[in-house]
Amino acid sequence: MNELLYGSTRGAGEKVTASQAILKGLADDGGLFVPERIPALPMSMKELSVLSYQETALAVMKEFLTDFTEDELRACIDGAYDDKFDTEEIVPLKEADGVYYLELFHGPTIAFKDMALSILPYLMVTAAKKNQIKNEIVILTATSGDTGKAALAGFADVPGTKIIVFYPKDGVSPIQKKQMVTQKGANTFVVGIHGNFDDAQSGVKAMFGDAELKKELETCGYQFSSANSINIGRLVPQVVYYVYAYGQLLRRGAIAEGEVINVTVPTGNFGNILAAYYAKLAGVPIGKLICASNENKVLFDFFQTGAYDRNRDFILTSSPSMDILISSNLERLVYKIAGNDAGRDAALMKALSETGRYEITDQMREQLSDFAGGFAGEQETAAEIKAVYEKTGYVLDTHTAVASFVGRTYRETTKDDRKMVVASTASPYKFTRSVMEAIDGKYDGMEDFALADKLAELSGVPVPAAVDEIRTAEVLHKTVCEVPEMKAVVKGFLGL
Repeated sequence: MNELLYGSTRGAGEKVTASQAILKGLADDGGLFVPERIPALPMSMKELSVLSYQETALAVMKEFLTDFTEDELRACIDGAYDDKFDTEEIVPLKEADGVYYLELFHGPTIAFKDMALSILPYLMVTAAKKNQIKNEIVILTATSGDTGKAALAGFADVPGTKIIVFYPKDGVSPIQKKQMVTQKGANTFVVGIHGNFDDAQSGVKAMFGDAELKKELETCGYQFSSANSINIGRLVPQVVYYVYAYGQLLRRGAIAEGEVINVTVPTGNFGNILAAYYAKLAGVPIGKLICASNENKVLFDFFQTGAYDRNRDFILTSSPSMDILISSNLERLVYKIAGNDAGRDAALMKALSETGRYEITDQMREQLSDFAGGFAGEQETAAEIKAVYEKTGYVLDTHTAVASFVGRTYRETTKDDRKMVVASTASPYKFTRSVMEAIDGKYDGMEDFALADKLAELSGVPVPAAVDEIRTAEVLHKTVCEVPEMKAVVKGFLGL
């Protein structure tokens, strides 16, 4: 098999192996690692459709991560997708009102981030051994709510690693916050910042690019890596569940072999929908990729106009994991539609960091025909939760509701009636207050855990362990800082 190497979106220079790209997280020039080509799926969709989730993961991941042996990958996959997930299928596909919801939230932290962050620590530790890394790996991550807890759960007490998570103190749901600040593990550190997610992410990226800090870390036997979706080790495992979703539809007889489906993804950092695009390029018969935004609709505007402009008010919504104005993973798509031209990509990203905006050419826009954009405001999101529940008894979380509304609107306006898979990215239990108030205003004012019990009654789905275990958990992480203090806080934790 040909080895698949990875290069930076901003540099025509160094090519690295998959394991090196996973360890580095971000390329030295600040770009993101992309595969030289998107490998084709190793077998037909019909053959893939009979495989378990774990077998599908092996089939897909060995094409992308070619310097890992099959045994190494199998060990990583078996360690990740085990009884930490509350269903044997790992990602069930539930039909409600003619739409297929791909439930990506059955892992330990009840959000889709578990799909990649359960396996990333295994990939990283394997990659470190493979590359004779003696340093301790320090995972440095910013979160808009879900990545943080999923990464903490994945890396807690993993030998040879430490993990530091920054989150916007007032920009996550009460359950998300409680999940993070109660995290156990001697190697974990959680910090609230006075600011929003973009502030946290910019602070983290600045530390990655700080040559002096890198030297200090090296001297003390540390090196940074990332668990954000900028890490290719996060993106590749996400490709798997779109392959698996198509296989499930085929196995059930819901579609014929080769039949084209559409996929709608609620999108903030653009990683999850990019994984669906990679699945399409690898051979999954996907037609339109529908990018669903909340009121922070910077991506919707980009698909409408070809201009990416983050110079706008940052809006706190009931779908906080999408409250993002700098969608880091979009850079991988921009690089591709620029004809893999690293110079052009670097110039656009420079414009973004200096002026807060960039505009792509008409020629680049023509290559976005696979994508459609839509957005849902707070009222549409709440109305969608209520409507789907009243019609079917199925309860959506706020992020899935954004996608559900956008997908339905797309179908109604385009008359495109292909089967629709909606990425259901979080359990409604993660956002009980917003979900229950959308279903009925009478729940306003109830305590968060009482709302969870009520939701169990309404939905017939038991309260997940992830929620039950934090009811009485002790708060272990109390550090809060200003954005300019982030570096000092990291150095303090590491004893530099």
